Amino acid sequence: MIVPVNFPRRKTPYHRLKIALVAIIVLLLLAFLFLRYVGRWLVVEDPLEKAQAIAVLSGGLPERVLAAAEIYHAGFAPQIWLTYSNVTDSALAPLGVHFYGEEIYDQQVLVHEGVPAAAIQVLPESIRNTADELTEIAAALPADRSGVVIIVTSKAHTRRVRTLWNRFGRGRAIVRPSPGDSFDPAHWWHNTHDALDVVRECLGLLNAWAGLPLHSS
Repeated sequence: MIVPVNFPRRKTPYHRLKIALVAIIVLLLLAFLFLRYVGRWLVVEDPLEKAQAIAVLSGGLPERVLAAAEIYHAGFAPQIWLTYSNVTDSALAPLGVHFYGEEIYDQQVLVHEGVPAAAIQVLPESIRNTADELTEIAAALPADRSGVVIIVTSKAHTRRVRTLWNRFGRGRAIVRPSPGDSFDPAHWWHNTHDALDVVRECLGLLNAWAGLPLHSS
């Protein structure tokens, strides 16, 4: 008795077209979900509680430092820590131009908002990027990891800050977005500033998850 052999059917152009259409629909759905939710996903906010200090990450002047002043006046911490970068100063020095760093203006804003000068501290080591900043902030906390710090940054930057703190920090960080930041997480693709923030933060998170193989030049 001869047993018939069933050979697999060759895919016709119609079947290939169906597969391609399904793949396109899936990609479009993923793109829609990315556009819809990635902005919200980037923004994290921890509940406020008493801390050793409020640390203001560089950038976002004056929104971040204004938010820090508000938290200070609410009584959550006795000090505000600032970081400073000498990158611009180093670039301008050969031209004989002195650069007044962002920390100078941050201090002026804080004093204007009623924060005593004695409560403002500029951390000593210069920084180049967020990882440097968080390392510097962590170094100012107790070595036994008992410290708590409130870190103020821009909205889209908060998830990357939390991710990097889990890598570089010691003690506990309360991550807070600046309320005055204009980033719109629900419609971030409507303007180039927000879109660039999302792209930068997504790439930064990929770099953080990969162990920071890319460093600032």
